[in-house]
Amino acid sequence: MWRIQGNWIGKCHKTGPYGSQCFLLSRSIEKLAMATEKLPVVHSQQKHGYIAIDLSDTEKVKQHIKPLLQEKNISILVNNSGGPEAGPIFQAEPEAFLRAFQQHILSSHLLTQSIIPGMKKSQYGRIINIISTSVKIPLKGLGVSNTIRGAMANWSKTLAGELAPFGITVNNVLPGATATERLEEIIQNKSKKTLKDKSEVVEEMENEIPMGRFGKPEEIAAAVGFLASHEASYITGINLPVDGGRTGSL
Repeated sequence: MWRIQGNWIGKCHKTGPYGSQCFLLSRSIEKLAMATEKLPVVHSQQKHGYIAIDLSDTEKVKQHIKPLLQEKNISILVNNSGGPEAGPIFQAEPEAFLRAFQQHILSSHLLTQSIIPGMKKSQYGRIINIISTSVKIPLKGLGVSNTIRGAMANWSKTLAGELAPFGITVNNVLPGATATERLEEIIQNKSKKTLKDKSEVVEEMENEIPMGRFGKPEEIAAAVGFLASHEASYITGINLPVDGGRTGSL
């Protein structure tokens, strides 16, 4: 079972029918170590690893990915970076857009460029981007995020068409409100701005979801796991909402 949280990026190398060799990228070396220890190991060749890096530093992204690719070809790439700061778009400084563009699109682009040669050679690959339901309907108070997520979706769709002839799929998972640290921050900010109790904010947010609850990280991970599997080999270029039915569009 995949568990995706924060701004981790998992890169998996297939080691056979018994599992994958996973590498995690994130800023927090403590969280990386904890997450890596929890990954299952079912045979001696399966060895997981991690690299502590800030995805907004594209030069370091380039430097750190090269040694990894010298050892293994990457079969599955999951791009998942933390959302930009909240706020109305008309109040956003130009630098906020540049930071978000670099952290989300440029870092994902560099990582993807690095692994494509190996995927083409093996005629197999899975690239999955964790974005947001704002790709379909912009979310209030998330101006910079709405902008960058939309750009990310179009980057992904373009890439899907270019890589399809090589057996490489590119898809997006769009999480709704999911019980993570990011959602807790959003709830706290809404509570402060509206002067409402946190429990009231939570209730209002849950009432907007047809299923009446927040999603679990494991439920997002299950969607990623399917898109990463052989069973999803004829699915590419899609935006898959995992949001309890909240998004009001097809």
